[in-house]
Order: sequence, then C-alpha cells, then structure tokens
Amino acid sequence: MRRLLCWIFVCLSVCVNGNDDAKRLYYDLLKLSYNKLIRPVTNSSDKLIVKMGIRLSQLIDIDEKNQIMTTNVWLRQEWYDQGLIWNPTEYNGIKTIEVPIDDIWNPDVVLFNNADGNYEVTLMTKAILHPDGKVVWEPPAIYKSSCMIEVEFFPFDIQQCIMKFGSWTYDGNQVDLVHLCVGDSSSTEVIQKGIDFRDFYPSVEWDILEGSAQKNYKRYICCPSPFPDITFNITMRRKTLFHTVNLIIPCVSISFLTVLVFYLPSDSGEKITLCISILLSLTVFFLLLADIIPPTSIVVPLIGKYLLFTMILVTLSILVTVIVLNVHFRSPSTHTMAPWVRRVFLNVLPRLLIMRRPNLENEHSTGRVIRTCNGVQMTESYKDMIRRKIQQRKFDNTNYFQDPVEEELMNAAKETDLSVRRRHKPVPREIREAVDSVCFIAEHLKKDDKENSIKEDWKYVAMVLDRLFLWIFTIACVVGTFGIILQAPTLYDDRQTLTPQAADDSCFKPDF
Repeated sequence: MRRLLCWIFVCLSVCVNGNDDAKRLYYDLLKLSYNKLIRPVTNSSDKLIVKMGIRLSQLIDIDEKNQIMTTNVWLRQEWYDQGLIWNPTEYNGIKTIEVPIDDIWNPDVVLFNNADGNYEVTLMTKAILHPDGKVVWEPPAIYKSSCMIEVEFFPFDIQQCIMKFGSWTYDGNQVDLVHLCVGDSSSTEVIQKGIDFRDFYPSVEWDILEGSAQKNYKRYICCPSPFPDITFNITMRRKTLFHTVNLIIPCVSISFLTVLVFYLPSDSGEKITLCISILLSLTVFFLLLADIIPPTSIVVPLIGKYLLFTMILVTLSILVTVIVLNVHFRSPSTHTMAPWVRRVFLNVLPRLLIMRRPNLENEHSTGRVIRTCNGVQMTESYKDMIRRKIQQRKFDNTNYFQDPVEEELMNAAKETDLSVRRRHKPVPREIREAVDSVCFIAEHLKKDDKENSIKEDWKYVAMVLDRLFLWIFTIACVVGTFGIILQAPTLYDDRQTLTPQAADDSCFKPDF
C-alpha cells in the first residue's frame, strides 16, 4: 500500500512539473515581449512566407440558380514567427505547444469570392507552435463561394468552381502566399494535385474530377505592390441519373407522344385535344426547368433546347392536324378535288407509304352488271356470254349456271327480251308515273353515291396525309432527340472520379 502511494505521488509530481513547464513556456513566449499586432520578422523589409493548402472534406451543395458552391474544408496555414522560438531543453523537452490563434499574429487570409459575407474563418481553433518558430494552423470552415455555372449542357454538364484565397491587408512584399507543394515562392505554375482529397466524403450529385491550384499576382488601384493569391480550381461532373429519370425520360416520352397524334383517326375528334395536352405538359416542364437553372440569357441549356424542339414539333403537329381535319371533312359542295391532288394523294403516295385503300377489291365486278331504273341490264360482252350459256343449257338440258349472279342475269335477259316484244304496246299512265318516280329516286341515289365517293376520296387524302406526317415526325423526333442529347460532353468524358484512395499520391505531407 505504501509503495502504491509512492508511485501515485511521483506521477502527480511529473504531471504538475510538466504543466508548470508549459505555463512557463507560454508566459515567456507570449507575455513578456511578444506583440501579436506586429508582423513577426527580424527586419521590417523582410518578406514573410505563408504556406497554405486546403483539404476538401465535403462538397455540400451546388446552387445552380444562385451560382453558389458550399464546401467544408480544412484550411492549413504555415509560417515562421521569429518571436516564438525556444530551446526545448530549457522547458523539460517540450517540442510543441498549442495556443489560441487570437494570442499570436496570424495572416488575415480570406476567401475573396465568398457569397455570403463571411470572408474569414469563423471557428478560431488553436495553433501548434514548434521550437524553431514554425506555426501550424488548420481550422475547419464552411465556405460559400461564388461559382459561374455553365448551363449550356445541363443536365450533362461539367462545372469548374474556384476558391480564391489571399491576404486582405498585406501585399506581396510583406506577406507572400505559397502553396504547400511548391518550394519556390515565385512559381506561378499550375499544381494539378493542389487539393487534398484524402478525407473527402463523396457527393451524391457530383463527381470530383480534378483539384488544381495556382498562384496569381494582381495589382489594385489602391496599392503599387502586387497582391498574391492562391486559386483552387475544383472540376466537377454531374451525376446524371436523377435528372435522366426525372427530366430526360419524361421529355422524350412526351416528344414521341406527338407522333401518336397522326395515328389517331380523324373521326375520333380527339386529335386536337391530344396536341393541346402535350403542349400543356411541355409548359409544365419549362416552368420546372426555370426553377433549377440560373436565369441567364447567354446560352440555352441542353434540356431547354430539347424542350424547345419538342414544343416546335407539337406546335407544327397542331397546325398539320388542323389541315388534315379540314381535308377530312371536305365535300363536293365546298371543294373540288384538283387532278394533281387525285394523282398524288390517291395514286402515287399510297404506293410509296405502303397503303392499300379499303373496299375497292371488288370493283372489277362492275364491268359485268349495270343496275338502272328499269332493272338489271348487262354489258354487250357479257350478253354474248350469257346467250352462249343459254344455248348450251338447251342443248344438254342441264342447270349450267352455278353462280347465283349468273342465274339472276339469265332471268334479266329473258325479261329484257319480253320487254322488247311488248314495247309496241301502250303503257298506262300510272305505270309511267311510277317509272318516273323510280328513275328520280335512282338518279338521287346515284348522285348520293357520287358525293359519298368524293367524300371518301377526301377522307382517304386525309389518311394519306396522316401517314405521311407520321413518318416525317417520327424521323424528326428520333434525329432531334439523338442530335441534341449526343452533344453532351459527359457522354465522351472517361476521366476517373477522384476518391480518397486515389488522392494518397498527392504532394501533401502525411501529417497534413
């Protein structure tokens, strides 16, 4: 028991002495003669080099409409402070000490292209001090930076957003910013792997393709000396599954519904209704698209081009449908069919469109029989054939006629011969009036048949127009869909997505 108490006493003594050494070191460094408002250099003309880099933890959001990129980063800064040097042997071997960043001088590095008014780091974490005066400060921060969104190929787009960091107060002769991966402070070359992605949390909407960095110098009107800045460029490729399912596929489906307008019969009376319904659906998609993309007048997005193309097709389909319906309901009392219309739309185009006109298969039978108001009459060629069959029947005394039509024509021939023999006899007035009435009715029916035939011709012309525009709009929809969609650059971009494992070969130190 006594031995255990001795060990506890020794441990407590070591801890208390270590804590006293840290307190003494903190007091000697910061409380004796240190001034955090003065730039920590030996001579005022000396240039203080600040190395910096960022570790991208998460791509939180890309607001296309407001053109804002929200990121979660760790901003690492390193510099040497001549007033914070100590000998570790004098402080019981203390090699590092953590102090609040507000107690020491720090470069006022801010995000120039911020979008919410917060230029600097909001969480002031502690900085790590080293015996040689090296100061390492790595605070986390959530930045909202302005990003110029290119909507030309939306939703198959690739975006490049930048984060521009620099000192707000000190020019390049006082504080020079250098990337962590660059040894030469004057180098302005592009660092292809200038962002650390080892702790990156993958985004559900974007794939990170590149993360480069470059140092720039810019002169302002206020000051003669240039101001250095480090610009981090993040290249992103949109994941297209969400927009393909919710935008592209519905738009393509609505586009091909336009073709069905010409397959719908004109007698249904729903052709115009279908066209207007498709046009309203496209209008809804236009309103949805306006809420997603920024209101720019520089370029029309890819999906906007496709919607505009589909809307033009629907508008043309309405115009063509009105014309087809006008042709469908024409009659001899209002329109006369021109010879070229009959030749083109009743003879030429149906063969090219592989169309066969219905109810015309038995027209060849009209050459055998002529029905008049006096009954059934025959053509002269058919009369000769009937006479030969009658003579053959008398010769073999058999029922030669197997066709009911021929049987009827034979009877008609007999009645015709009887009427010829009786023609010299006077016909009663009642019979003549009855015959005249029957002839009037027959002529009226003949006129109705002729009008109906002309109406059927106009209907067939409308059917040919429907079939013609069905093929034209089908080809236009297919060619337009592939011609517009295949313009997207992401369909030909085979670059691999950056992952935390793929970023291990970056130039950052392992302890970054």
